[in-house]
Amino acid sequence: MKILRGVRIRKFLANILTQIVLCAVAAIFLIPFIWMFLASFMTPPQIVSYPPKWMPQPWTLQNYINGFTSAPFLTYFINTFLVVFLSIAGTVLTSTFTAFGFARLRSKFMKPLFFLLLSTMMIPNTVTLLPLYNLYSKFHLTNTFFPLILPSFLGGGAFAVFLLRQFFKGIPKELGESALLDGCSWVKVLLHIYIPNTKPAIVVVIINTFVTAWNDYFLPLIYLNSPSKFTISIGLNMFRGQIVYGNATQTGPLLAMAIATIIPVLCMYLFFQRYFVEGVTLSGVKG
Repeated sequence: MKILRGVRIRKFLANILTQIVLCAVAAIFLIPFIWMFLASFMTPPQIVSYPPKWMPQPWTLQNYINGFTSAPFLTYFINTFLVVFLSIAGTVLTSTFTAFGFARLRSKFMKPLFFLLLSTMMIPNTVTLLPLYNLYSKFHLTNTFFPLILPSFLGGGAFAVFLLRQFFKGIPKELGESALLDGCSWVKVLLHIYIPNTKPAIVVVIINTFVTAWNDYFLPLIYLNSPSKFTISIGLNMFRGQIVYGNATQTGPLLAMAIATIIPVLCMYLFFQRYFVEGVTLSGVKG
């Protein structure tokens, strides 16, 4: 009994120590974001005060008002949400059908084609940038959202296909075969049997596509020229470039717009955290 009690005490103390270390590491990463959030509600003198202040006195929304009025951030947000929504729709739609084909259709070419698809993940985007730009320019698609959205409708990306295929492979074949014997088509089998059992993976694909499209800076910088079509990443960087460093009157709106940019991504993770963790965990053991 004493030995068991000693083991339990050691496990308990080790668990407490682990939690303390994790909380300390989390605090190191979170403190800058917490201060940035609080500073977005401060007055200009408080932002540059020394020693730094943590609590706004008084709380003010003027930085957010100045941010949205000094630059067309509302337009940037609308453009970004449009690109993100269409990218998610295209990725989920095409990757689902592609992954289902790799998981269930019988052909000697399926495995070679699947490994060929996975090999594209090792190709840097910069390698294909110039040929794609010339192609889009030839069809007069530059300075439009098509170069940002169109790739999502052409397969959905290797990662999304791989993740969904792993889940589809984990669903018993007998379910689909029984539905086919009852007169269902392959499309109905996918829609009514496979997709309802693959929600965690689909949520992971949605979150990954959302974050990638929302944070994308490189492609909008290359393809978009008109300020009325800029996404939030380009708009925020341009707004930062207009600021004279050390000017608290301009730093406040920049902090406010940075917080406004982070909020949608944070909400996605908070609302779908359970599905995200479940999807990433199960994808490695299925198939």
